[in-house]
Parts: sequence; C-alpha cells; structure tokens
Amino acid sequence: MVTVERSIGVGIEALPITHYTQPHPDTRQDLQPFFLRKRPGLTKQIGKAKFIGELLVPVAPFDQKSGREAWTVAFAPNGSYFAWSQGHRIVRLIPWSKCLTNFSAGHDGEGTNALSPRRFSRQNSDGGQCIQTTGDPREHTIDCGDIVWGLAFGSSVPEKQSRCVNVEWHRFKFGQDQLLLATGLNNGRIKIWDVYTGKLLLNLMDHSDVVRDLTFAPDGSLMLVSASRDKTLRVWDLKDDGNMVKVLRGHQNWVYCSAFSPDSSIVCSVGSSKAVFLWNMDKYTLIRKLEGHHNDVVSCEFSPDGALLVTASYDTRVIVWDHHKATILLELGHLFPPPSLIFAGGSNDRWVRSVSFCPDGRHIASITDDRLVRFWSIEERAPQAIASLSNGLCCAFSPEGSVLAAGTRDGSVHFWECPRSTASLQHLCRMALRRVITTKQVESLALPIPLRDYLSYKVI
Repeated sequence: MVTVERSIGVGIEALPITHYTQPHPDTRQDLQPFFLRKRPGLTKQIGKAKFIGELLVPVAPFDQKSGREAWTVAFAPNGSYFAWSQGHRIVRLIPWSKCLTNFSAGHDGEGTNALSPRRFSRQNSDGGQCIQTTGDPREHTIDCGDIVWGLAFGSSVPEKQSRCVNVEWHRFKFGQDQLLLATGLNNGRIKIWDVYTGKLLLNLMDHSDVVRDLTFAPDGSLMLVSASRDKTLRVWDLKDDGNMVKVLRGHQNWVYCSAFSPDSSIVCSVGSSKAVFLWNMDKYTLIRKLEGHHNDVVSCEFSPDGALLVTASYDTRVIVWDHHKATILLELGHLFPPPSLIFAGGSNDRWVRSVSFCPDGRHIASITDDRLVRFWSIEERAPQAIASLSNGLCCAFSPEGSVLAAGTRDGSVHFWECPRSTASLQHLCRMALRRVITTKQVESLALPIPLRDYLSYKVI
C-alpha cells in the first residue's frame, strides 16, 4: 500500500511574526493513566517530558486547512540558529540563544548569563569579513516562493576542497564561518541561502517533483544530498557553485528522507517502500538494502558515533540497526500488542512520522499519530518520558542534545527538555571507539566476548 503524503494548495503567505509562548496548563493534560498502564517488561513509571516553550505563527480565520504544515525543523550545527518551515512558503530563522532566553525568562523572570548576547565575526560568501558588534545574529523571514518541504544547515570548512578538481574559478568562496541554509521546495527546486544575511545564493534546478528532504555532509565539504518524490537522490557540490555531482537511482517510489553518517561516507535513504537504502558516498553506489519494516519507512538518522542507524515506519515501529551487518538490534513499538502484518502494512493510529537520535548517543525521540512524543533510552524497551503533541510531523534535537523541537501541521514548533541522565564511562568509551572502527573490526579484536558484544551494541 502506497501512502500519499501531500499538502493541499499553497495558500496565502503567513504573517512574518513570531510569538514566543510558555507552557500552558492545557498542554500539560494529565496522561497519568496512560503512563502507568502495566505492560509486559515495564518495570517503572514513565515520566512526563518537561515542556519548555513553543513558537507560534499568526493565522487568519480562512487559513486553517492548507499549506500551514511545518514539515521540517532544523538546528545549525554550531547551535547559533533554529529554522522551521512555518507554512505558506515561509521559513523562519531565529537565533537559538534568543529562543532559550525567552523561554527561560518566562520561567524565571530573567534570562541566564550563559545566553546573554555576544560578539561574533564571520566571512561572507564573497570572501569579505563581516563583523557584528552588538547582540545576537539577526532573525530572518525568508519567502521561498513555494511550499517548503525540506530544510538543512550546512557549514563550511575551507580546508575541505571541492571534489571537482578541474574547476579553477568559482563564483562563491565560502569562508570558515560560512553557514548556509538549503530549502527543498514543492516545485522541485532547491534554494541556498546565506543564514547571516538572508540572501539567496543559489537556485538548484534538476528535480522534477517535490524535494522532500535535504542533508549536508557533516565534514564541512558542503556536499548536499536531496531526496525527492521523483524517486531519486541527487548529490550537489556547493563548493563547486552547486554543481550536481551524481544522481542516485534505486528507489521505485517517492523518497521521503535521507541522512549522512557522521564520517560522511554513507548516506541512508528511505521512502515509500519497506526497504532502507545505504549508499557509498565515495563511489556513489548502493551498498545494501535493509529489510525489516512492514510499511513505508519515513525517517532515518545515524547515531553520533555512526555505529547505529535508526529508522521509523508507518508499521508503528522504530528499528535500531547495525547497518554494517544489516542486523536489527532493537525494536521500539508504539502499539501494544504489536499489530499483525495486515494492520502494520495498512492504516492504523500509530504511524511513526519522525525519529531523531540524541547527540548523547543514548536517547531517541519519536513522533507518532497517537498525539504523543516519546523519549526512548536505547538501554530500555519502554519510553523513558512522554509528552502530548497533536498533529506532530517532524522532530530534531539541538546540537548539545538537551532540547527536542517538534513541528506540527499548524505551523507551530514545540520544545521539550530531553530526559537528563549521566552517561557511564563505558558508554563514552564505546562511542569514542565506534567513531573510528566498524562492527567487523570490533569482532576481530582479541577481547573477551562480553566486551566485544558491548562494543558492537549486541549488549546495549
């Protein structure tokens, strides 16, 4: 069964006004009976995630049904900006410190010193030096000209050269502090913006249908991968003025989401099928397909150390994979008892819309159609914390992993604190080791079997 994901109409441009609001009693409804329901293997109470604030957009009375969806939320890699598609062609760029200050002020009456304005400098795309002497980076309201489906921040590392070695002249010379925002549009175009100025830099035109998702390589090379409903992924080199490097073909239907591994060597892509695709980004070839879901796979992300891959599906499950060995390590169910195959592959009220891996490497967040946000620990089978959210579509953790942002169908964004716990020294050592070696290399080490099982996440 192919699920049609669409937005009805473009509608009228939303007002460029942002409202910062604090937790309202209505959003903290009592879910205690649900939390404390006894299930097999559940040995402790599930807590409520702490709601810290939301970003709202003003909406006219006739503007209630179409084009308002926040399909994507994103944090800049350095934590300087937060962006979300608030509907009707509009993307909002807001300094993340300003968000936190407003939320903190609502609780305590004043912002914290750690979030006070600071000076910064950067280079623009023409190579010149821009110096801002007062306050935080500026907010920007960007009209992208069409419905925005995908967002991604990209940061530049000058030492990381373009892969196109034969080009001697480039229009853009990206500086060390360059920060870009890519937006994927309903008409198949990708627009690249300078985050600090809000200026349009590039207009990439090659997809023939909706650009559903975008992801930048984490290594600072400004390699961009776009996932589209035209059944392809396309690789772009922004250091080569946005030249399209390769078209990745293999999906038979719409592609919903893509994600780079932390070392930028692998891209995962998922879409309107049950398979998870893994691509080699040095050779631009398909490595393998992961089979295990029973319905469309709609979201994917690698763990911070690159050892694990998490995917979310309409089959009501989140699966944690060892993608090196194509094995399932953990299944997180959102419907108890689990649905039979006929229901997992069809319509139910537990479709998982989005999943995100926390930078601490220990927590996963999921958004589902049952109006709940769940925070999972990879060390347990039951949610560690739950929060109420109606019509959630997407989620992303802040770079430091302390906050989860979730976008909804009404264009608003809600924020929660991630459950706090101290990581063990064992886990930190495992993450450090797994950043540089694969599962196969771990298994070849002359170590006791329990230690090898732990390092390979067989024992989570």
